[in-house]
Amino acid sequence: MRSLFRTSILLAFSAALASSAAAQSDFQWRGLVLSGQSIEIKGINGEIRAVAGSGDAQVTATKTARRSNPADVRIELVTRAGGVTVCAVYPTVSGKEPNTCEPGSGGHSETRDNDTQVHFVVSVPAGVTFVGRTINGDVDGDGLQGDAEAHSVNGSVKLTTTGRGIANTVNGSISVTMGRADWTEATFKTVNGGITLKLPASFGADLSANTVNGDIRSDFPVSVTTMDRRSVHGTIGAGGPHVTISTVNGSITLQKTQN
Repeated sequence: MRSLFRTSILLAFSAALASSAAAQSDFQWRGLVLSGQSIEIKGINGEIRAVAGSGDAQVTATKTARRSNPADVRIELVTRAGGVTVCAVYPTVSGKEPNTCEPGSGGHSETRDNDTQVHFVVSVPAGVTFVGRTINGDVDGDGLQGDAEAHSVNGSVKLTTTGRGIANTVNGSISVTMGRADWTEATFKTVNGGITLKLPASFGADLSANTVNGDIRSDFPVSVTTMDRRSVHGTIGAGGPHVTISTVNGSITLQKTQN
């Protein structure tokens, strides 16, 4: 009995050590990001979640893995004139160019045989633009008070903001609720998933909406220029920016926000 009890303790201790190695919340940052600037998060594997905050911006990154060593993935922060960019930088793949953290679509990110996931939580002050980019994971921005962008490849994207919203993915749905829609132009695109946009009642645009397997529904009257089973092209309201909404497997829905 004593031997069995000791074995149980050893197993529990080993499991605790494994759990500690597999989950490391070893990155926390807090700093000033001014209204009109942006905070950008760039990941590869793992979701990004943004919430409204006040005072300083805050970023927390939690790393988890089953086989790989989470410590091999570093979190890098780049300060720039327009705000900050925070990246999950995976170990460079042998024979490939180095992985780097650069703002926007710049930089190089590639991972091979590394199952580390980095989960970001971001507190975004009012007036600050949020940009979330990942490859495998959802991007979710809730209750934001500034412009927002969400980009993924294998994951759904969802934004709720008082500012303008932009969202794109490949395998996942898109849902964006926004208080403003005064872009110069905008594209919302996925392949496998529906797209729902909730827009101000005053919304006006030159619209191109396309789907293959799904319906197109709009609360806004559309002055149609061309229409067939898969697409609608026309004008909403007095017209305005060119807005492209495209999916293959999913429906497209335009709704008026409730004031």
